[in-house]
Amino acid sequence: MNQSDGPSSSGFYSWDSTRGINSMPPNSTSSFHFSVSPEIDSAINGITIIILFVTMVSLGCTMEISKIKAHILKPKGVTIAVVAQFGIMPLIAFTLAKAFQLSPIEAVTVLICGCCPGGNLSNIFSLALQGDMNLSIVMTTCSNVVSLGMMPLLLYLYCQGFSNLENTVPYVSIMITLVMTLVPCAIGIAINHRVPAYSPIVMKAGLSSLLVASIAIGIMSGITVGGMVWMVLSPQLMAIASSMPMAGFCLGYTMSMFFKLSQECRRTISMETGCQNIQLCSAILKVAFPHEVIGPLYLFPLIVIVFQTGEALLLITVFKCYQRFKPPAHGKCIASADTAGGSLS
Repeated sequence: MNQSDGPSSSGFYSWDSTRGINSMPPNSTSSFHFSVSPEIDSAINGITIIILFVTMVSLGCTMEISKIKAHILKPKGVTIAVVAQFGIMPLIAFTLAKAFQLSPIEAVTVLICGCCPGGNLSNIFSLALQGDMNLSIVMTTCSNVVSLGMMPLLLYLYCQGFSNLENTVPYVSIMITLVMTLVPCAIGIAINHRVPAYSPIVMKAGLSSLLVASIAIGIMSGITVGGMVWMVLSPQLMAIASSMPMAGFCLGYTMSMFFKLSQECRRTISMETGCQNIQLCSAILKVAFPHEVIGPLYLFPLIVIVFQTGEALLLITVFKCYQRFKPPAHGKCIASADTAGGSLS
């Protein structure tokens, strides 16, 4: 692959296959040129947007206006959950990016992933952990709305901690992507409010199309990226992808325990904190950045979701084992004994 020095027409830093992002000023960046079919690239962009659209419609179908109002009137749980989402995960992403001394474009990728709002996988995991489903759904809703302002702000603040990142992040493109997520989400809410019987159908169809589209993106990305996929599978990025979800789960639970929330709320906030909206992250990385800038790093969220799902399933398994083998509560034993004595008499 040839490297050619010269200005980048996009004004962004550009990927270098041997050094990551070039640290030179934007007017003298060297672009990482790799063969990308315009048709395949456009198809990946289109499918990525479709996946995001379907995901947000499905997310909207889980929302009930009455439950949202109830948590708004008693916002303690939601407030703590949103603070955990946008306080813990971006800090984890920043700390890991610094600790592993990532190149600037890798750091931006990790920060965007860490600053994303909660995803709908957290609702499934919260259900499996017998969490507070109303809080889970409302928290996912609120975090996606709050992300319109918080995500660009957090990216701007944390990018100050890295040299040569001040003008790298395409804030306008990210804002446009975030705003566009509200439309399908509103469609899902309208479906659930007007014709709730169709909500399960929409969610099942959404899940099926999501799986098919993800496979299609994987195949086309393999054709496009080819041998460069090893960049996403580097030891540093693999370590970060595996650390972020578990750190989010643990710190989210710890924070809610500090504020003395119920066990159900603790488990819910734990899942909501550690589960990011990976579809949104992929869409931002693929659509907002030119391919010569982001390179194969738009695949990083797919690595994160593998670890995110695996670690959540591990915690669910531990919880199920605990539920199965935990000793009965002392009060229940006394009540059972009293009941038995009464029946004998």
